[in-house]
Amino acid sequence: MADAVPFAVPEGATGCLVLASGDVAWGRGFGAEGSAVGEVCFHTAMTGYQEIMTDPSFAGQVITFTFPHIGNVGANPDDVEADRPHALGMIVREDVTAPSNFRSVERLDAWMQRHQRIGLAGVDTRALTRRIRTGGAPIGVIAHSADGVFNVAALLERARAWPGLEGMDLARAVTRETHGAWEGGVWRLGFGYGDAGEAEAADKPHVVAIDYGSKHNIFRNLAHAGAKVSVVPATATFEQIMALEPDGLFLSNGPGDPAATAEYAVPVIRRLLDTGKPLFGICLGHQLLGLAVGARTTKMFQGHRGANHPVKRLSDGAVEITSMNHGFAVERDSLPEGVRETHVSLFDGSNAGLELDGGRAFSVQYHPEASPGPQDSLYLFERFVGMLQA
Repeated sequence: MADAVPFAVPEGATGCLVLASGDVAWGRGFGAEGSAVGEVCFHTAMTGYQEIMTDPSFAGQVITFTFPHIGNVGANPDDVEADRPHALGMIVREDVTAPSNFRSVERLDAWMQRHQRIGLAGVDTRALTRRIRTGGAPIGVIAHSADGVFNVAALLERARAWPGLEGMDLARAVTRETHGAWEGGVWRLGFGYGDAGEAEAADKPHVVAIDYGSKHNIFRNLAHAGAKVSVVPATATFEQIMALEPDGLFLSNGPGDPAATAEYAVPVIRRLLDTGKPLFGICLGHQLLGLAVGARTTKMFQGHRGANHPVKRLSDGAVEITSMNHGFAVERDSLPEGVRETHVSLFDGSNAGLELDGGRAFSVQYHPEASPGPQDSLYLFERFVGMLQA
């Protein structure tokens, strides 16, 4: 990292990361040209970079990958979690190489360019990760210019002007606009996604999922567990949701500050809880459920983002290896009477799950659909759909 001096561009540099602190990391740009401002975080997963880049929970963020070789399995149309990437860009150690995977249909840098996302290679990602761990997730601008011309002073001013994720509602920006039925099951080699199951839709319990920025694989796993799934926008009203005659309700993951999204989401969730119908939440949905029952959420120092996070299940002491992606957390000490903690992060002891008395509503902070264990947490989908079938 070097001081941000407008004219001090190293020879051969075609990309940079300018932090609000004034520090600059130089490297080689790839993907789209241009610049983007957001929160800079790191992700520890060794695989799944397409899923990560397309996860709507990463809206407003630039991802530093701690694994040095990102891109060597190429890109394909199946390994995505949304219709387009939502992360602003990626920072990697090594240059993107030619794909070495039979499922690849294009190079990662070509995929990034096609989707107008910026990449930066050649950065000491270990040093940047240590900085984030010790100083918290900074605000920064990632930029790519093929001719190597950068106005660092202007990029620095842009970084310092960005307000940060705290207080920002991003669910409205990434949610779907209309409600619709979900089609498609989990992916299988040689078969793709296929259908959602053999049983007729009329014979399945009906889950209405509120999309605050959901990953597609959540809906696939709900369908695979035996549910018929309808998806509604984040701003759907209680009346619109109940008009679909749900047997159960699902609160999805998503980006931004849960306290900001709660302004319109929590009143609806409280009324849904009053119906007594089973309710399941993941990530942002977990935080919103916490807020709906009277708990508080807080911005984390560096957040949890990776596919190797150990979580202890308090009911039996079992440890699940989970996938996480969140920068906010439910404060354990704020959980009210009638709500119990069910899971705890073994990295920092933060809350990772809760359940209301009676078990009709529960949620987890991590992503059981991401297969990190690889199947340590799939029981949550089976438990939820089993409640509906019962």
